[in-house]
Amino acid sequence: MIIWLLCLGICHVAAIGVQPSDSTIVLNGTVKDAHTQRPLAHVNVYVDGKDMGVMTNGDGVFSLKISREEAEGKILFSSLGYANGTRTIREMSGNEESVIYLTPASRVLDEVTVYGGDAKGLVLEAIQRIDANYSLQASLLHMFYRETIMKGSRFVGISEGIMDVFKDSYRKRSVAKDRVRMKRGRKLLSQKTRDTLAVKIQGGPMLALYLDLAKDGGPIFCDEALSLYSFRHEQVEMLDNRLHFVVSFKPIVVMDDPLYSGLLYIDSQSLCLTRAELSLDVSDVDKANKTVLLKRPIGLRFKCKESSFVVAYRLHGDRSCLDYVKNTIRFKCDWKRRLFSSAYTATAEMVTVDVEKDATAPIPLSESYSKRHLFSDEARRDWDQDFWKDYNIIEPTESLEKAVKRLNKNNKVQ
Repeated sequence: MIIWLLCLGICHVAAIGVQPSDSTIVLNGTVKDAHTQRPLAHVNVYVDGKDMGVMTNGDGVFSLKISREEAEGKILFSSLGYANGTRTIREMSGNEESVIYLTPASRVLDEVTVYGGDAKGLVLEAIQRIDANYSLQASLLHMFYRETIMKGSRFVGISEGIMDVFKDSYRKRSVAKDRVRMKRGRKLLSQKTRDTLAVKIQGGPMLALYLDLAKDGGPIFCDEALSLYSFRHEQVEMLDNRLHFVVSFKPIVVMDDPLYSGLLYIDSQSLCLTRAELSLDVSDVDKANKTVLLKRPIGLRFKCKESSFVVAYRLHGDRSCLDYVKNTIRFKCDWKRRLFSSAYTATAEMVTVDVEKDATAPIPLSESYSKRHLFSDEARRDWDQDFWKDYNIIEPTESLEKAVKRLNKNNKVQ
């Protein structure tokens, strides 16, 4: 995978699309659990029957710009473990901020057609049905990217960008022709010398290529990997008002490279992989570091504490496409002959907010993001309030807004 330069950088979610003007409507709101009143993070918010959408932030808040031509349509809200919610655009546009409540989905086992084979057989069948479930035509995804670096509980770097992601047909099960291009980006970095940590780790906008398990296979969703793991059926879950088989997996062999454990969510009707959650085995520090760490200064000691991933797909018409990817890496660093170590958390997330189907031409190599690039190097040092005025974005959380104010203030003092 591509990399972060942990001199600062990285985290969060989603956007792109309609330019706000007299021809657009801005819908604002918060999604909550109907029983507990707790805000729900990472809820899909999208226009019914369209390819445009966003996602709630960590506080359950969203903001979505749509064309006035869609004013008679509906907005759908979907989240793992909840029944879908629906609101009309006209109803929401009459409120400055709407509150949408989602009800936890009931798990009615006697209404489930239990899969007859074993868990491993279910995963194999899902792999064999990739051609039937994912796009066989090239497409261009518009994705919003945010990455953050935290030192302890303090943000020391935030970067955001709008990315074009070209996806070739899933029939080939290869990312060789897939490309990523940055359209616009910005960054805000701590200027304190002690916050700078020049190490390179996996991550960055190339996650949209190498975390696409249905296409690339990755460490688990391919025929070759099945013999390395044991599989087990777990409790079914509801996602997008459809029952999903949940299969857990864990390693049964020891390899030179660390393996993963986690969960696969497979649609009970189509046998489409809809979501995957993976965690790298970090029990062997040397192996984990070898996988996560790409470069470090001489004398710096690095210890990976966690490397986890989330990959999600969503139906666009009758075919699924990549909707969300997230990578979280927690690690400790210290210099030789120093008494204390520092804990860091690097998070990168990307969300698809618009899709152009049947893309006719790939992104030129000359415009493509590659492993040589560092997102924070290419993003602008520009954090004015109108930077994203022409785009849909997922709102920053309250904690991130406070971090932005603090970093801006500290940078001006330097």
